[in-house]
Order: sequence, then structure tokens, then C-alpha cells
Amino acid sequence: MNINNIWFFEDINLYKILCPHKMKDYKDTHDFDKYSKKEFIYFTDESASKVYLIDQGKVKIGYYTEDGTEVIKAILSKGEIFGEKTILGEDKHTEFAQAIDKDNSICSISTEELQSLMQKNKPLSIKFYRFIGFRIKKLERRLELLLFKDTRTRVIEFLSELEQEFGTSLVNGNIKIKHPYTQKDMASLLGTSRPSLNIIMNELKEERYLDFNRNEIILKK
Repeated sequence: MNINNIWFFEDINLYKILCPHKMKDYKDTHDFDKYSKKEFIYFTDESASKVYLIDQGKVKIGYYTEDGTEVIKAILSKGEIFGEKTILGEDKHTEFAQAIDKDNSICSISTEELQSLMQKNKPLSIKFYRFIGFRIKKLERRLELLLFKDTRTRVIEFLSELEQEFGTSLVNGNIKIKHPYTQKDMASLLGTSRPSLNIIMNELKEERYLDFNRNEIILKK
């Protein structure tokens, strides 16, 4: 197994699979794949043989409908994994992955290497499959919101998701959400336009439901 490709999983809580002193021997020599803004990491129907971890930047996961409409399934940032369905036997990607930051650094590991690692580490294997299950449920929930909820409801429920993932409690009882999304990212995920999202966010601000700036939201409790 090429250990150079697996040390970085330590930075994800689920993947503390190697002792830190072992990984230090590889951190200075490991090479990451670099992608510029809007560069595709892989395309729909392209052969799938790797799992990817984001070291720096953000990656958009999505697909195009028959009429050419882009559907965004997820926007991932530092420390998150994508391409994980290769572990379940997917040999072709059913979606695209596109770098959306100015500078993006991606660590990749072949499916064979990761499977070998999982066979030797049962706790890792269990956690990995739980991660995949969680990701699938999250995407199903987002699809449900897009299909059956109005835009305001989608925004409020998305804020609830952000609270669970990125929220921290403040002394006054409010919740601070330090998130990685731009307003454009959020609008894409919610299937709406930036102006519509901005109108709803400002309405919620006037109602004292929240306050917000570029990358931080305060939920009022």
C-alpha cells in the first residue's frame, strides 16, 4: 500500500487510523493534486477509481439534467470527502466534481488502497460506511426540501442544518454559525437565486430570527 496517499485521513475525526508519529514521516513529501477555479476533478460517466479528500478550497458536486440545468448536490470544503461511492462498487461517476475556489488542493487515494486499509481496520470500515449512510440521508433530505418545500422553508431548514454542523453556543444563548459557504453557494444548494435568498435572509433579520454577515450567521434564541 502506498502510505503517502493515506496519511491525510488523520485530519478527519472518522479517520484517525495511523499514529501521528508515523504520518509525520510523510507529510513533507506527500504531493497534493492542485486545481484552479472551475476546473473539473472528474466528470459524469468518467471512470471512478479514487476517493478524494479536500485539503484546501471548495468542491461542487452536481449533475446536469437533460435540458442542461445544473443541479447542485453538495458544496464541500476542507476536510471533507467525495467520490466515496467507489467503495460501494460504483465504477463510473454519476455526478461531476468541480473546484470552485481560486486555489484548491486535493488528496486522493485509490479505491484498492482504501479497501485494503478498511479490511485491516474494522473500526475504520464501520465508520466509513456510517459516513456514507449519513451522506446519502443528507442528500435525500435536501432533495425532499427542493421538491416539496417553498423557498423560505428551505432556507430555514438549511439554517438548521448549518447549526448542527457549524454552530457554537454563545454566552447569551444565541448560536453562532461560522460556515464555509458564500451566498452564491447557499443559493445553489437551495435551488434559488441570490436575490431571492438575500430577500428572505433580510426578512428573517427584520423578524429578529437571525443576524448575518459574509461567512457568519447568528441565530437568535
